[in-house]
Amino acid sequence: MARLARPAFNQSRAPPTTTHATGGSMNNALQPIFALLMSTLSWLIPLMLVVSILRTPWAKGHIGEWFVRFMLRLRLDKAVYFPLHNVTLATPDGSTQIDHVIVSRFGIFAVETKNMQGWIFGSERQAEWTQKIYKRTFKFQNPLRQNYKHTKALEATLQMPPDTVHSVIVFVGGSTFKTEMPTSVTYGGGCARFILSFTQPVFDDQQVQDLLLALRAGRMAPTRATHMAHVQQLKERHTPNAERKCPQCGSAMALRTAKAGANAGKQFWGCSTFPKCRVMQKM
Repeated sequence: MARLARPAFNQSRAPPTTTHATGGSMNNALQPIFALLMSTLSWLIPLMLVVSILRTPWAKGHIGEWFVRFMLRLRLDKAVYFPLHNVTLATPDGSTQIDHVIVSRFGIFAVETKNMQGWIFGSERQAEWTQKIYKRTFKFQNPLRQNYKHTKALEATLQMPPDTVHSVIVFVGGSTFKTEMPTSVTYGGGCARFILSFTQPVFDDQQVQDLLLALRAGRMAPTRATHMAHVQQLKERHTPNAERKCPQCGSAMALRTAKAGANAGKQFWGCSTFPKCRVMQKM
């Protein structure tokens, strides 16, 4: 029998150029996506870096001070109120730094800025106040006590009586007071309203100019070196084993126990030179 002829099959392989052509077209399709990704990263990474810097305490502090400086300049008459910023003064235990000092016929104002968010709880006599952001809670020094030292440094530098130097605390950054605050503790532009509430002159124009000259002469140089030295002193002052010094005379503070009165049995810090110096501090 005659065999049927088998159909011929072309067993030759597909030309290699077909695979290369497909790979090349895929690469061409990915190039626009890759370019878009690189373009996005070119601005996204710097943006993330800027955001992370703005969240640091250093940046928040400077932003808050700049905002308050702007509000004071906007709302206070430049011919009546004369501001000085970042004033560092020598104290018996090192130095103290005041965000803003306003000199006017109606008195001298030490302005402390707090750039904070969330709910703020505190009272005039508490050593620490509380900041609450959602479920997180933070403690910070009572700014009234902090600014008390600023006012005392101004009184000593300018040789002024206490009733001419006033403390102002201003919160910026969207915080909300959840407890009743003294009138000297304000939000944003409220600091200008508080300053403007003093309408009885205590200095004449020449005295104001003399006070400005004395303050410029008495302050430490407003340089980065001065700021860094102040920061280092703060770290040393708040070290647990650091010797506590009297803010009034610079002598060592001694730990004592009240023997009578409502605080009997409670410990406190008292100046070692008592009764010559009667400064006391709570634990």
